[in-house]
Amino acid sequence: MIQPVPLVEIVRSGLREGLHHGSVVMIDPDGAPLLSLGDATAPMYPRSSLKPAQAAGMLRCGLELPSADLALASASHSGEDDHVRRVGELLARYSLTEDDLRCPPDLPLGAEARRGVSVERRIAMNCSGKHAAMLATCVINGWSTADYLDPKHPLQVAIAETVVDLAGEPLANTAVDGCGAPLFAISLTGLARVFQRLVGTPVGDAMHEHPWLVAGTGREDTRLMDAVPGLISKIGAEGVFAFALPDGRAAAIKIADGADRPRLPIAVGLLSRLGVEGPGIGNLDDLAEIPVLGGGEPVGSVRLIPGALD
Repeated sequence: MIQPVPLVEIVRSGLREGLHHGSVVMIDPDGAPLLSLGDATAPMYPRSSLKPAQAAGMLRCGLELPSADLALASASHSGEDDHVRRVGELLARYSLTEDDLRCPPDLPLGAEARRGVSVERRIAMNCSGKHAAMLATCVINGWSTADYLDPKHPLQVAIAETVVDLAGEPLANTAVDGCGAPLFAISLTGLARVFQRLVGTPVGDAMHEHPWLVAGTGREDTRLMDAVPGLISKIGAEGVFAFALPDGRAAAIKIADGADRPRLPIAVGLLSRLGVEGPGIGNLDDLAEIPVLGGGEPVGSVRLIPGALD
């Protein structure tokens, strides 16, 4: 088994406090490897990084959505007011209600959106946009809605076929994601191919047109897509991250310990390696390091280990 490699260090007051190991793959527009660190071929769960592929599967089933709603179908939204309102409007358009959602009730994901909210709701759950779109797909096809999360449901069969097509490899396993939807295991290389093949499609276009709907205020995907024109990116739980540039270069990341904070420094490092930096491209320097606080003040950072991507 190929082991993950050290990628990100946690430095506090000049002393390295810890390390995050992971695996990274980067491919060129033809799918050839530009970089491979750790294990890029072992099966892994992309978690919410696979949502754009699931949305693409719904489009193949005949679903038609405005660009903003398609971004929301690909989202892990923060549960801010406009996110929840848009999910409700999408449901209502197909004569559906919040009660039809089978994702678990939850509080909003964003800290500000969660402030003062004490009641968990299905529509506030970060995956509710995807679930609303899944239900809408069932309605237009005359499929049952009560069991739309069953892996044998026509919707989920079609989504699985789309994932296989986009990833260019068979599924290694099928599990249940945190939101209750089927979750498909593929390799990191397969995930990079997924994002590469979403470039220039309705899903890819919707994501970079509406980065706030894909995530929310201050979130990783929103910040990165705002900084780099045409970029599409999507985080996933357990330290997963994937992105693609308009020219078809793409990358996927998996942090071995499942931590979230190393993702952005690695993504910025990969973009810098690809030459995505400088005036007019967005201030990536502000995203390259995550502050480490002491007494409420910055005393260090979570940052890419020098030379880790060489």
